Amino acid sequence: LATLLASGDAAAGANSFAKCVACHTIEAGGAEGIGPNLNGVLGTAIATHAPGFAYSSALADVGGEWTYENMDAWLASPRAFANGTKMSFAGLSDPQERANVILYMLENGGGPALPEPPVEEPAADEAATGEAAIEEVTDGGVDADSMEAAEAG
Repeated sequence: LATLLASGDAAAGANSFAKCVACHTIEAGGAEGIGPNLNGVLGTAIATHAPGFAYSSALADVGGEWTYENMDAWLASPRAFANGTKMSFAGLSDPQERANVILYMLENGGGPALPEPPVEEPAADEAATGEAAIEEVTDGGVDADSMEAAEAG
């Protein structure tokens, strides 16, 4: 998820969020609709973001916070995330589309810092190639003529 968020596009998320506007608003101070206003929801406690909104007990029973991982799971399948939820939306199957929507939500109300993408380790064959080059230099595999040419060049 962190990698998808790092390479995501909030503008594309705005386009995808168009699927949500039948029930939700996202502008600061926006009205509640069939669903709650989602401005600033990231990082808040699940089923408490919009005071006075009648969240389903299924969602309230999930507990925890709207972390990036929880929001991704919710957007993938609200019913799988909170079996018995009142939300009828089937979900977004594309992980990059979900990341884009999350970035759009982050742009509209903030949230916690984005998770750091994992650092990619070099592939085994790349590491071996680098080790072989080091070994060649340290074992005297470079001849004197090559060294003189490199120093002169």
